[in-house]
Amino acid sequence: MLLDLTVRSLNAETGLRFDPRALVIAGWAGRDKEAMEHHIRELEALGVARPAVTPTYYRVSAARLTTAGTVEASGEQSSGEVEPLILAHDGRLYVGVGSDHTDREVETYGVAVSKQMCDKPIAAEVWPFEEVAPHWDSLVLRSWLTRDGERTLYQEGTVANLLRPADVISRLTGGPALPDGTALFGGTTPAIGGIRPGERFECELEDPVLSRRLRLAYEVVTLPVVG
Repeated sequence: MLLDLTVRSLNAETGLRFDPRALVIAGWAGRDKEAMEHHIRELEALGVARPAVTPTYYRVSAARLTTAGTVEASGEQSSGEVEPLILAHDGRLYVGVGSDHTDREVETYGVAVSKQMCDKPIAAEVWPFEEVAPHWDSLVLRSWLTRDGERTLYQEGTVANLLRPADVISRLTGGPALPDGTALFGGTTPAIGGIRPGERFECELEDPVLSRRLRLAYEVVTLPVVG
């Protein structure tokens, strides 16, 4: 399914029809080893096994990529986490923001399976990668969780805590190029107060150097678990 996106560059606004052919989630992609260890301990507290190698690349059905404003999830144990997104299209790279929405109950016995259980929402706007590459480490990730009607800051940190795009790509592909049609999630930051579900998730990628933001928000629709 084609995704209609908007490329917001410094001088123009153009449309981009992205044809997702591969969706990859880079897990445990921290450059800051202390922050990554914190995230590993967060998940261990939920019963998720420590990874054997980092980063770990999880392949997910490309059909899971969505710009819709809702995510349907079985049960009440799913939650989002903000991540920088790299898209490859017609030989160029674009930067976006997305949420690796994950079924936390399934994650305790199969991380790869849990990644496949939920849609992966992304913002409908992206930036040309070359516009942010010179000041990449200045970009800031934030997310907010609404739980029982209360909205709170859930995550905040710079992408300097994560592996650089060139590193994430080369460890995945063995070279500098990302194949066209690939959507690559680039890692996340620890949750403030621990990982928990909510009925609404919002996130943003801020570029403080060029004074702009990419934003994403979606509602979580809980489906009943029967049988």
